[in-house]
Amino acid sequence: MSDAALPYTAPFRPQLAALGIIGSMLVAVGVFLSGFVISEPAPYELFMAGLIGLWAIVGLRISRGVAPLLVLLVLFNVGGMLSLTVMKELAGGPMYVAVSLFLALSAVFFAAIVEARAARLELIFKAWVASALITSLLGILGYFHAFPGAEAFTLYDRAKGAFQDPNVFGPFLIAPSLYLMHGLLSGRILAAPLKVIGVLILALGVFLSFSRAAWGLYLFCVVALVFIMLLKERTGTFRLKILILSLSAAGLMILALIVALQFDKVADLFSSRTQLVQEYDSGHLGRFDRHRIGFLMAMERPLGIGPMVFSTMFPEDEHNIYLKSLTTYGWLGFACYIVLIGWTLSAAFKALLRDRPWQPFLMISFITLLGHSVIGIVIDTDHWRHFYLLLGVLWGCLALERRHNRKIAADARAP
Repeated sequence: MSDAALPYTAPFRPQLAALGIIGSMLVAVGVFLSGFVISEPAPYELFMAGLIGLWAIVGLRISRGVAPLLVLLVLFNVGGMLSLTVMKELAGGPMYVAVSLFLALSAVFFAAIVEARAARLELIFKAWVASALITSLLGILGYFHAFPGAEAFTLYDRAKGAFQDPNVFGPFLIAPSLYLMHGLLSGRILAAPLKVIGVLILALGVFLSFSRAAWGLYLFCVVALVFIMLLKERTGTFRLKILILSLSAAGLMILALIVALQFDKVADLFSSRTQLVQEYDSGHLGRFDRHRIGFLMAMERPLGIGPMVFSTMFPEDEHNIYLKSLTTYGWLGFACYIVLIGWTLSAAFKALLRDRPWQPFLMISFITLLGHSVIGIVIDTDHWRHFYLLLGVLWGCLALERRHNRKIAADARAP
C-alpha cells in the first residue's frame, strides 16, 4: 500500500502512512506464518489469501517491471489447467492447480509490494528469520525428544520442524541463514554474538533435517555469499574481516558438527545419509530411472499427464522440478518455467554488484534461488512457499532497479 498506488490527495497523507505501516506489518505476519505448514491448508494460505484480496481492493499496482512475472506464472498455471483435461479422474487435481495458482499470485504480490516500498525488504527478512529460528528450534527439540509429544516435529528420525517434510524444512532455513551471515560479515562486532547464535541454530536445524539437498544447498549458498561479498568489497581491511569471520564461523560449525556426531543416533543416520547415491536413487524404478522414463514419456504428452498422476504410475513422485513441469504443467508450463528461471537469474546477476539499498536482499535471494534451481534436479519445488517468496523478492528488487535506472536517465536528460 503505497502513496503512489492509492487515489488519495494530500490531506490524507497521514492516513496513507498509517495504512502503509499496517500493511507492512501484515506482510511480516504472513511471511512469519510461512514457517508453519504442518497441515494444509496452512494458516499461511488462509492469511495470505485474505491479505492479497484486501490489498487488491485497496490498491495493488502491477508495474511493467513486475508484469512479466505475472504473465509467465499465469501461463505456467494455464499449462497445469490444460493437464487436467487429460486426466481420467480429476481427484485432487483441481485443488493442486488452485494451490499452484495461489502461490504464483503470492510471488507477484511480494514483487509488487517490494517495488512500492523497498523498506519492506528488511521487514520481510526479519520475519523470515524469526519464523526460521522458531521452526528450527522445534525441529531440534523434537529430534532429541526434549518434551512430551516432541516427535510431532520429526519424520523418520529426521527433524522437520513445523513442516510436513524435512526436505522442505531444511531449504526453508537457508535464506534466513544467509541474512544473518551477511549481517555478521558486514555489521557491527557488538551485534555478532546474537547473529552467531542464530546462525548455529539454523545450521543445526539444516543438519538434523538429514536432507542431502539441504546440506548441498547450504554449503553452496554460504560459499557463494562469501565469494560475492569478497568481490563487492574492495578494501583490504573489509576483505580481511570477512575472511577472519568466515573462518571463525566455519570453525564453530565444524566443532558443533563434531559434538552432534557424539550421539550414536546422529552418527548412524549421518553415515547413511552421506552416501551420495542411495538404494532408492539407483535401483530399478529408482529416482534416476524414473527421471529417464518420465522425460521420455513427457515427450509424447504435450499437455502432460495431470497433477499427482506420476506417483500412481511409479513408486514415488517425480522428485525433479523440471520433469514435474512437464508432467503436471505440460510443454507450455515447462517452457514458461525455464524462461522464468533463466530470466530471473540472468537479470539478477547483472544487478548483483551494484551499490543499491536493496542489494543485500537481491544478493541473498539470487544465491538461494540459484541453489534451488540446482537442487530442483532431485526434488520438487513447485509448491514450496518460500520459493515463491524468493521469486517475489527478486522481481521486486529488479523492478526497483528498473525504476532507479529510469530516474537516472531522466535526470541525465533534464536541462
